[in-house]
Amino acid sequence: MLARVRGASPRTRMRTLKYKATTRSARCNHSLFSKWVRAKVNSSPQKLTSLEVKEKPDRAVGAGEEDCDKKRCRCATNWKGEEKEKHAVLSLVSYLKTLYMSKPKYFLYARKSSEDDDKQMMSIEAQLFELREFARKENLEILAEFQESKSAKTPGRTVFGEMMTKVESMEGVGIIAWHPDRLARNSIDGGRVIYAVDTKRVVSLRFPTFWFEPTPQGLFMLQVAFGQSKYYSDNLSENIKRGVRQKLRRGEWLNLAPLGYVNNQNIRNIEPDEVKGRIIKKAYEEYATGNHTYISLAQFLADLGLTSRKGTPLAKVSIKKLLTNRAYLGFIKHGDEWFEGNFAPIISPPLFEAVQSVLQDRERPRKRKIKHDFPFVGIFRCSECDSMISAQWTTNRHGTKYRYYRCSKKRGRCGQSYLQEKELAQQLKVQLHTISLPDRYTNWMLEQVKEWEREGQSVLDRETQKLSAQITANETRMNKLVSTYLDGDIPKVVYLKQKDTLMRSSLILTEKQKVFASGGNDWVEPLREWILDTKQATFLASADNFSEIARYVKKVGTNPTVRDKTACFSFSSPFQFVAQRQRFLSQSSSPAPTVRSGFSLTSKEVSFCGPLRLSTHPSRPHKGILGAKTM
Repeated sequence: MLARVRGASPRTRMRTLKYKATTRSARCNHSLFSKWVRAKVNSSPQKLTSLEVKEKPDRAVGAGEEDCDKKRCRCATNWKGEEKEKHAVLSLVSYLKTLYMSKPKYFLYARKSSEDDDKQMMSIEAQLFELREFARKENLEILAEFQESKSAKTPGRTVFGEMMTKVESMEGVGIIAWHPDRLARNSIDGGRVIYAVDTKRVVSLRFPTFWFEPTPQGLFMLQVAFGQSKYYSDNLSENIKRGVRQKLRRGEWLNLAPLGYVNNQNIRNIEPDEVKGRIIKKAYEEYATGNHTYISLAQFLADLGLTSRKGTPLAKVSIKKLLTNRAYLGFIKHGDEWFEGNFAPIISPPLFEAVQSVLQDRERPRKRKIKHDFPFVGIFRCSECDSMISAQWTTNRHGTKYRYYRCSKKRGRCGQSYLQEKELAQQLKVQLHTISLPDRYTNWMLEQVKEWEREGQSVLDRETQKLSAQITANETRMNKLVSTYLDGDIPKVVYLKQKDTLMRSSLILTEKQKVFASGGNDWVEPLREWILDTKQATFLASADNFSEIARYVKKVGTNPTVRDKTACFSFSSPFQFVAQRQRFLSQSSSPAPTVRSGFSLTSKEVSFCGPLRLSTHPSRPHKGILGAKTM
């Protein structure tokens, strides 16, 4: 390098050295990048140009002039090579920028085979941690995370189907998983993933434990991995079934020993427990006598020390299972079939059959009593002794059957008399009429509720969009703050303070958004239901459906009592509001609600009629359906 600029002045030589040092630093430090740059310009920085291989001057020229020509040629060659290298470096930067901008976004998928929460508990958590760490190290952007607990041996996984549906609706995405066997262990799911790669829906598959590239070789290796996963599942299933069949042929017990037996690892079979086995045999002998029930036999076993894990007597279902278990005869059950076992039985076949005979004699179908239809039973209490009102059939002297209600007198003597059902129903109809509203009012009220609901929904949408914009702005500020801190432009103390402020602000905004999403118009449905209840009261006041009247009274009535053959109950505040104005509503003939002077509301009624626009406050009079200007 010094030889090339030796003929120049000191200032020119220093400038040239600085420029060449800058050019050298602009080259890639790694040897692969240097090779890529040379291939890009298709020439080495040291390669001679056409100026260096031009014809040499005539030997007649003086030696001094010949040296000057050679120096000029070297300088020209040096500057042209540097311009080409500079152009190559700029091309490399542009290529890397384009490559970074076109990086795919990834879906993260984690799966465990068992659907039981107590099995493979750490599998999902471990996969998520490792995959997130892998994505962070590889600088991969995760678009969404999917996780499920279901075997991949057969198609039909819900979460996997949702992920593939999103993948097939997009282009240029990637998938991150721990291993290809997490994605598929059957040919259908594996083929679906491979087809998504073929159609460029999936451009990248990343596995911490497996290599893949979207090339013919990579697709071949992916098919091999899916094939190995399917082979492992199929082979494991066949091996387990073969082992079970072999154990059944040898008469060996398949799993945990039943009550009265213990597992013997030396012989890989079960054998009778010295204590519990004799207790089981004694229980069979006792029950065969016919002097025991399930409960008494459970107590008998508990006295002998045979209880549940909690130390309580065995349940009746456990006693029945114990008395019908053929394992005590030396049999093994697999599926719905019994096989002969190669272990010692606890009881003899005659004893077992004697117990089954006793069970068969006692297990007779229970006769059900005919249930009487008393619709108003379970609603009213006696006002004198606070006992429940009961009902019964009776027949008069003419042979007519009818139902009447009376005090059950469960708490002592009571002087209340009987009340016929028809008379009780008529009293309830009269009270329901007091809280009913004409159709012209209820129809108008329902239309008004619809209008309020539309207005409230529009306000709710605006507030939700506003909160979403604020949350997005907070996320943007957070990203800028992190970038600024990583660049070293702000100290750590300022970064932590600003980060804490943004996080708390985002949390508050998120909670507000949840509140708007869950209960923005939660007052609409209760109001609509109340209007429909008043409309139903109008219908029931003139109907003879006693069952519907009873259900309605249970719904809207409080403290229902009967005294002196009179049934009465109270209403909640909204229905009392209607009952107090029933006279005015029944006399009014206007097709729509109007404002009436001299029609005042109490403070309690004002608080009731207050949701949103339905305000009856004196300072903001509302021309409502039932009220008017306050005094």
